[in-house]
Amino acid sequence: MDALTAILTRRSTRNFSDAPLPESLMQTVLQVGRQAPSGGNSQSNHFLVIQNQNVIEDLIRLTQQAFSRMETFEGMYPSLRHSIEASKRGGYRFCYNAPVLIVVANRRDYGNSLADCACALENMMIAANALDLGSCYINQLRWLNEDGELLKYLQALGLKENERVFGALALGRPATEDGLPRRQPNVITGNEVTYVYDRLK
Repeated sequence: MDALTAILTRRSTRNFSDAPLPESLMQTVLQVGRQAPSGGNSQSNHFLVIQNQNVIEDLIRLTQQAFSRMETFEGMYPSLRHSIEASKRGGYRFCYNAPVLIVVANRRDYGNSLADCACALENMMIAANALDLGSCYINQLRWLNEDGELLKYLQALGLKENERVFGALALGRPATEDGLPRRQPNVITGNEVTYVYDRLK
């Protein structure tokens, strides 16, 4: 698949099969993430690759507990509101049962942390599509990156004291009939474009 096709046909997968992910494919996705641009070529992203299902279940439990303690308010970001409300109902699984979760962290006080992690995550999502894998950008751990219990658990997994999570990637084979990602065209209803032709006088 050429690069433009991989970008234009990429869609988020929110239903994964339990099929194991070949190590070679995961390493390819990870390497593409590590090749992403970073501010000043700092290369300060830290990738925590989680394949152990017990660890993923622990993270699911901890995120549900943390969101359950939060309250919603008018004007709240809709996805964050959904995470809180779903956690209060119970059974909330933020990473859609993906067999692999790649957590991307960076220095807590570095001004380009979110941008650098986002670039890596986008690279990995495009690569996943090109490799016939499903992926989804996961924000929930970022929203909770100062939750004491969750932070302590992530530090036990290898997160450094001066780092915080700025995004994550759910990765695996889609639970579709043919095992391939859904690639239907995306209808663009926003993302306004303004062409500037002349200098201001």
